[in-house]
Amino acid sequence: MKVPAAVTAFLLALSLLMALPGRAEAAPGLCSSSSHAALAARISRGIEAARRGRESFVALEVDDPAAGVVCRLDSGTHFDSASVVKVTILGTLLRDAQTAHRSLTARERALAWAMITRSDNGAASALWDEDGRLRLQRFLDAAGMTETVLGPGGAWGLTRITAADETRLLWLLLKPNRVLDTSSRDYELALMADVIPAQRWGVPAGAPRSLVVHVKNGWLPLAPFGWRINSIGGFTGGARQHGGEDYSIVVLTEDNPTMTYGVDTVERIAEAVNRDLNPGAIARVPAAVIPAAQQVPDETLP
Repeated sequence: MKVPAAVTAFLLALSLLMALPGRAEAAPGLCSSSSHAALAARISRGIEAARRGRESFVALEVDDPAAGVVCRLDSGTHFDSASVVKVTILGTLLRDAQTAHRSLTARERALAWAMITRSDNGAASALWDEDGRLRLQRFLDAAGMTETVLGPGGAWGLTRITAADETRLLWLLLKPNRVLDTSSRDYELALMADVIPAQRWGVPAGAPRSLVVHVKNGWLPLAPFGWRINSIGGFTGGARQHGGEDYSIVVLTEDNPTMTYGVDTVERIAEAVNRDLNPGAIARVPAAVIPAAQQVPDETLP
């Protein structure tokens, strides 16, 4: 049978394309490591398997310095923050108090506790206003969070964030730096470790019982792009196979048809990451079903 000339030309072009340098190699994984390449490849496969078939649009960043593992997926893409911005709001307040050489007032501590541990929106709005845009921006500049854009007016939950910037924020809390002193870091981490059970979903999924998980989540339904479901967390304490203690996971999502669907997407990814970073460890009991009272916008909209 004679092959049409157009088909012959196409096949020839395809063969030439496949012969170009690097075309025969598999696409690089989401994760890389200079010292644990097999581990990085395994985590990459786990994340891809967790995402397969999901409607959610996902950005993520994982950083485990001890294992030398870094994972990135669309980590420079912007998402509406919802309540994960509350970590930035508190960081701004703490840095301002440091600069003024003062302790937080009783009122500020009460607002901070409510804002972080139970995601109270009224407390967040009060501290957002008291921080003021100038101090908030100064904190972002000092933190190197150059991709973050503050929400308009009082709409703190419409702050535009990236997974890369949220990772920078977590490491300001996890290791010594010139932006937040030890007392400030310990205070904010303690609040994030004390988040109420109903809001401890997301990146804690699959983490070992031996680790302390410092988490903050955000959830917001807004057209377009459906539910925004975001989860950021730092993991500390306990002996780990690769010698280090601390690592971070950031997962940001949109295009989720429901809150529960988005949470499931985040937790599938987190379980894959936590499992492979902590092989053989006994995982904590998963969070309870999210109560209906929590499945409402966690955001002050304009």
